[in-house]
Amino acid sequence: MAQVTFKNNPITLVGKEVVVGEKAPNFTVLANDLSAVTLQDSAGKVRLISVVPSLDTGVCSTQTNKFNQSAASLGDDVVILTISVDLPFAQKRWCGANAADAIQTLSDHRDLSFGEAFGVVMQELRLLARAVFVVDKNDVVTYAEYVSEGTDHPDYEKALDAVKALTN
Repeated sequence: MAQVTFKNNPITLVGKEVVVGEKAPNFTVLANDLSAVTLQDSAGKVRLISVVPSLDTGVCSTQTNKFNQSAASLGDDVVILTISVDLPFAQKRWCGANAADAIQTLSDHRDLSFGEAFGVVMQELRLLARAVFVVDKNDVVTYAEYVSEGTDHPDYEKALDAVKALTN
């Protein structure tokens, strides 16, 4: 299991760690309109899944904005999903305030379905650990980064390169 800290304190991750080369587990999260969304809703697309503890923090906001700005250059075969346990209403507000219209923000607050399926639930905080996953058109995980310190940024370039490798 990935070892992570949050503000330098050790954190227990709940769920199964996702490994490159395996089939991505399905999950159910909520869209900003409270409708259910699953991995299969974006079947046939390359998925960049950006996981953040809360959009209302600086690093999470920067991470989400970075992937939103990169979306246009990735093409129509790529879907960017940002998942947190923020309420759908807060996610919608954040998207409006940040002109984030090229990504889909999704909430795992209800069941922690995504968090447990991808092994990113921080037990002590009931938040999701910072991570980035790339899932190909056949639902295979081709990139996984569990950020070792929750307040650090992910490796944006490696994640974007992993997406580009699937779309060229």
